[in-house]
Amino acid sequence: MKEIIPQEVIEHKIFLIRGYKVMIDKDLANLYGVETKYLNRQVRRNMERFPEDFMFQL
Repeated sequence: MKEIIPQEVIEHKIFLIRGYKVMIDKDLANLYGVETKYLNRQVRRNMERFPEDFMFQL
């Protein structure tokens, strides 16, 4: 069983940029315990499941 991640750790990984709460894909993948490329691949394959403003790429 995976350990519960403290709320403070998650909140520390969320940034406020131009009024939007943003989390870097690397940090989100780390929270889920997967590699970043696999997280991004699954998001691309399932875009219809996410709101239009779910992600953006720089």
